[in-house]
Amino acid sequence: MSQYQIAVIVGSLRKESFNRQLAHALIKLAPAQVQFKEVAIGELPLYNQDADGHEVAVVKQFRDAIRSADAVLFVTPEYNRSMPGVLKNALDQGSRPYGHSVWDGKPAAVIGMSVGAIGTALAQQHLRNVLAYLNMPTLGQPEMFLQAKEGFFNADGSVGEQSRAFLQKFVELFAGWVAQHKR
Repeated sequence: MSQYQIAVIVGSLRKESFNRQLAHALIKLAPAQVQFKEVAIGELPLYNQDADGHEVAVVKQFRDAIRSADAVLFVTPEYNRSMPGVLKNALDQGSRPYGHSVWDGKPAAVIGMSVGAIGTALAQQHLRNVLAYLNMPTLGQPEMFLQAKEGFFNADGSVGEQSRAFLQKFVELFAGWVAQHKR
């Protein structure tokens, strides 16, 4: 079986965010054929069409990292009933200049965690709308609207026993999705 490189984009800048912890826990659950690599978005400047064609180095590096990945895993919090601005900015930076999107055709999956009972359902729906426009085939099931609760993470950052099988299944289904949709 082929080896797949999956870019992980965390939609939170906070160092100790639940979603960053979740991303790191998911990386630990990766099957042998999958290699996850977090791609930072915090240093990207706000997208400005005037920069098209003469982007700063950090934008070029970001685009190269996404371009070289076989797929993308988005791990997002929910801010004000939507995705964080920093995540939308990263999507915009990768989609430009027009006709040169690094997202086009890349398989994707979406997951998120919040202290609220509905997890990140609304942020994920907004994100999925953008991913559909960007032509990213996105894993539909299982939907992963996780609530941060005591015991979800172990002291070492791994997923607690009650949630491990559920998340392991998600990671394995995503690996299969990537294999099915990889160009």
